[in-house]
Amino acid sequence: MSRVGRQLISVPAGVTVTVAANNLVTVKGPKGTLEFTFHNDMTIDSANNEISVTRPSDSLKHRALHGTTRALLNNMVKGVTEGYTKILDIKGVGYRASLKEGNILVVSVGYSNPVEVLIPNGLTVDIPVNTEVHIKGIDKQAVGEFAANIRKIRQPEPYQGKGIRYRGEFVRRKEGKTAK
Repeated sequence: MSRVGRQLISVPAGVTVTVAANNLVTVKGPKGTLEFTFHNDMTIDSANNEISVTRPSDSLKHRALHGTTRALLNNMVKGVTEGYTKILDIKGVGYRASLKEGNILVVSVGYSNPVEVLIPNGLTVDIPVNTEVHIKGIDKQAVGEFAANIRKIRQPEPYQGKGIRYRGEFVRRKEGKTAK
């Protein structure tokens, strides 16, 4: 059995989980609602404030789907109760971020013009300091993908360490050229 897949998911109070036909799972909680259609081979049971996932066989495909399905369900439950947050730090002289009209993120990171990025629905962006970007939402995949797209604008470079990085990310520094 999959070590991840066989673990039960506890459903906290205030969260409702419904499993419809074709493994369409809807999770409703205090922060919002998430829906996802899982593979038809997996059996998802919701009873006694617990969710269990079972697989039909021990084939390689079913073993891979077992753990993945359970992890995605757990992320959905955690998302509607606590939510997810990614924090990006901007390093560099003159590098900063700001919000424009509430749903556009403006990032100035050394290009001739600032880069404007539209914030997707379901995500909120806070900028407590102009060198920090806080991305919050209930969908873990959407939060991570948007954070990766922002980081991709100017990835941290190894010589001076300038760029956009995740909070706590280690950037390996290199030594520059030396004069003889």
